Amino acid sequence: MSELSAVRLLADYNQWMNGRLYEAAAALPDAVRQQDRGAFFGSVEGTLNHLVVADTLWLKRFALHPACIDSLAPITILPTPPALDAPVRDTFSELHMHRLWLDQQIVVWCGNLRDADLEYLLSYRNSKGVAARRRFGSLLTHFFNHQTHHRGQVSTLMSQVGVDVGVTDLLVRIANDLQ
Repeated sequence: MSELSAVRLLADYNQWMNGRLYEAAAALPDAVRQQDRGAFFGSVEGTLNHLVVADTLWLKRFALHPACIDSLAPITILPTPPALDAPVRDTFSELHMHRLWLDQQIVVWCGNLRDADLEYLLSYRNSKGVAARRRFGSLLTHFFNHQTHHRGQVSTLMSQVGVDVGVTDLLVRIANDLQ
């Protein structure tokens, strides 16, 4: 599998898993979903919100790539979150709708990337203003790995309140790749 194919698979997996987690989280009462359970971002909702914040920050950085300016234009007009835990929307329902939109943007954007785009050295500043320069393909790996890391936390938090989100393995999305 090429690196670009892997990026597209991860975009698909990201959309699929976020859909499953949000569907399960939506069934919880607000108080349960918002209860601080000691995770990095406190609650189920806080962790899901953090993922939207981090994705927004990274996508805004990725929009600096010459090949991404047009496909990420809708992201560039979003407000830049001031902190990694800053609320993105007023209600969970609004956060869910935004997540659906954001994941669709990611899938379309990754579908527009070319192999050569992954070799680009992207210069950006992190959330503390520190300048960095990294290979774009490696940054995409980090982007999707970060999402998986925090979705694992959400899955654990959901399990603690008796909700089984089901199989979360990427293997499910590649089960048919030999056909």
